[in-house]
Amino acid sequence: MDEFLQAAIEEARQGMAEGGIPIGSVLVIDGRIVGRGHNRRVQRGSAVLHAEMDCLENAGRLKAAEYRRATLYSTLSPCDMCSGAVLLYGIPKVVIGENRSFQGPEEYLRSRGVELVLADDQQCRQLMETFIAGNPELWYEDIGE
Repeated sequence: MDEFLQAAIEEARQGMAEGGIPIGSVLVIDGRIVGRGHNRRVQRGSAVLHAEMDCLENAGRLKAAEYRRATLYSTLSPCDMCSGAVLLYGIPKVVIGENRSFQGPEEYLRSRGVELVLADDQQCRQLMETFIAGNPELWYEDIGE
């Protein structure tokens, strides 16, 4: 397994252990993790702290040239908000753990030149399937339904 996707899965598990939604993300530049995060909407009472947004926040301010060398890993297909951040900062590649539980605007990202790699990882699917089955109201709140 990809070590960076595994790091994102560890973030997702940490979020679940905190009582949140098990989605994790890491930002990798030049072969090293520069930011980590997990969905903290529940923990922080936040409207915007999806895993990717938490990851980018934790990476801190980066130069445009750094974002252009970055890969964002997420255990779940990024939503519209998180996809917008990918486009805003010019992140050229996103590795998606799974997109069966939820699929964001992947075709739009591709149309804007972002390379998407779908891992279709069983651990990512299992985390989401278990969570959604036990917490449907919280899940639908998170995806805006």
